[in-house]
Amino acid sequence: MNIGLIAHDNKKKLMQNLCIAYKNILSKHDIFATGTTGRLVEEVTNLSIQKYLAGHLGGQQQLGSQIAHNQIDMVIFLRDPLSQMQHEPDPSSVIRLCDIHNIPIATNLATAELLIKSLERGDLEWRNAL
Repeated sequence: MNIGLIAHDNKKKLMQNLCIAYKNILSKHDIFATGTTGRLVEEVTNLSIQKYLAGHLGGQQQLGSQIAHNQIDMVIFLRDPLSQMQHEPDPSSVIRLCDIHNIPIATNLATAELLIKSLERGDLEWRNAL
């Protein structure tokens, strides 16, 4: 499965910790991430991550293109709803694309953990049939 990762600045450490905790599951899949998020996760997990540009420099659009072409199977977008900075990716476009293309998306830690556990159990295998 192809997994997309994005995190606002205040959630990057949380994304790192999530990926450390679920490294064994994530290592069995292909991971795509916006530039800074991907680099930070890669540094702490040694997972192989296909990195896009930084989110505000076009990385969000690159991920969006893959979503629109049905090349991403799930997205974890840890967003900061209280203090999003102007240069950070706007979650609404990614969420909209995931809704249009029926791609599971998590925007907080609780949902991210549920999606990763579902991935481990094989609950997302229906994506392979698309």
